Amino acid sequence: MHIVIMGCGRVGSALAQTLEQQGHTVAVIDQDPTAFRRLGSGFGGRRVTGVGFDQDTLREAGIEEAGAFAAVSSGDNSNIIAARVAREMFGIENVAARIYDPRRAEVYQRLGIPTVATVRWTADQMLRRLLPSGAEPLWRDPTGGIQLAEVHAAPSWVGHKISKLQEETGVRVAFLTRLGEAILPTSQTVLQEGDLVHVMMRTDEVEKVEASFAEGPKEGGH
Repeated sequence: MHIVIMGCGRVGSALAQTLEQQGHTVAVIDQDPTAFRRLGSGFGGRRVTGVGFDQDTLREAGIEEAGAFAAVSSGDNSNIIAARVAREMFGIENVAARIYDPRRAEVYQRLGIPTVATVRWTADQMLRRLLPSGAEPLWRDPTGGIQLAEVHAAPSWVGHKISKLQEETGVRVAFLTRLGEAILPTSQTVLQEGDLVHVMMRTDEVEKVEASFAEGPKEGGH
């Protein structure tokens, strides 16, 4: 796939290098030509100097044959404008914009532009490590009725099967993160110490699910 990235800061350059290593072709747009130094001499993609929401600049970067567009410059407004131009003018379906202001991110999400609210995300990740409790939403469906979330499970769940966890809490376990690796569990998978549990659940049942995970399993077999 050809992917266009606007912004050659730390995130944009790391994203470009990773995508190229995965076999994709990449074009990076930045107003400052010296920013391309971050890509290193081994980067084989296009370096395009210009404004990322300018249509001619986007065409030079190959937007017309692109399968995805990422707006990760340091400006919220530039990112969202560029993401909308890519989506609405060039019909790119896979578009994402980085947003620093979390209040704006929710507004843009309603416009159909997936956003990554950098400050909010980083703060949430830190809180998860400092205060590992409750549920952290990772994804919501467009209606907001269903969400994917990482839920903190009480230590007493260790040694119990996923089937018991699902039956007692009313969730569907989507995947586990075990020793830094994501795994797709079966109903027979047994929870181990340190597992992070990611579940699909109804948004209106989050508090009930959190409570069930915190209380641990009812008495009975695994």
